[in-house]
Amino acid sequence: MDASTPPANAGKFRDPAITADGQPRATVPLSRPETLWFNTGTLCNITCANCYIESSPLNDRLVYITEAEMRDFLDQLETRRWPVREIGFTGGEPFMNPEMIAMARTALERGFEVLILTNAMRPMMRPHVQRGLADLAATWRDSLTLRISLDHWSQQYHDAERGEGAFARTLEGMAWLRDTGLRMTVAGRSTWGETDAEARAGYRRLYAEHGFLIDADDPAQTVIFPEMDESVEVPEITTACWDILGKSPDDVMCASSRMVVKRRGAARPAVLSCTLLPYAPEFEMGETLTEAESDVALNHPHCAKFCVLGGASCSG
Repeated sequence: MDASTPPANAGKFRDPAITADGQPRATVPLSRPETLWFNTGTLCNITCANCYIESSPLNDRLVYITEAEMRDFLDQLETRRWPVREIGFTGGEPFMNPEMIAMARTALERGFEVLILTNAMRPMMRPHVQRGLADLAATWRDSLTLRISLDHWSQQYHDAERGEGAFARTLEGMAWLRDTGLRMTVAGRSTWGETDAEARAGYRRLYAEHGFLIDADDPAQTVIFPEMDESVEVPEITTACWDILGKSPDDVMCASSRMVVKRRGAARPAVLSCTLLPYAPEFEMGETLTEAESDVALNHPHCAKFCVLGGASCSG
């Protein structure tokens, strides 16, 4: 970029109430709480080329959350009467956390559905973790889902993102989950210039080849995420955008979820309004679910590109 060229989104996303051109910024209320996420810690067994949370074997900016800390938030859900149906676990790699199985068990015992995001590699394949997962499946098979990070249906592109041999190790983990009878879904990425149909066709062939009972055409079972690139110019979302786009604040992720994290050095966990912005201080809402009931200002490029627009435009 030429030194005279202003950076993408220069002057935007600064005021939580007003956009750069003086219009009222859109906000989202917690209108239908469905999922409470727990970030289990940012440590991961691999370092990806483009990880939105910068997970790695060395990044412990978010430290391991404990089963006791998680249980406190489940108690708060009951007290606040949030109609949450699902507890989600993300990382880092959740199976790096030594209390991952215990946390899943507690959530399942409380009657929640549980979703664990994993790369299905070595941390998940340790014998004691395998025993724990098999034990959970024996009782709660229909309430437990593992979403596997499979960036692309081909070894070439997946390994370009996650390192040589990653594709084979993930498929090994998926085969174990298949044979153990655990429910799987997949999360891919739309980085490589494919159409959605081309990507789903590739995943469909892969699933058929390996006998994975995953629907490539169901967006809930094969999620293909857009890249979260803050260098891309995106419009700010104003209150007028809802009518222009034909969308509702209820469609946005922060209408239905919150995420609990524990920062390195913090005495207690904190609640964030967005799973995608773990390091942005303006999206930290407090230490309790009561504080996390306030509205969220869509004051970040991810709010526009990833959550609201999906290829649409407010220019109407």
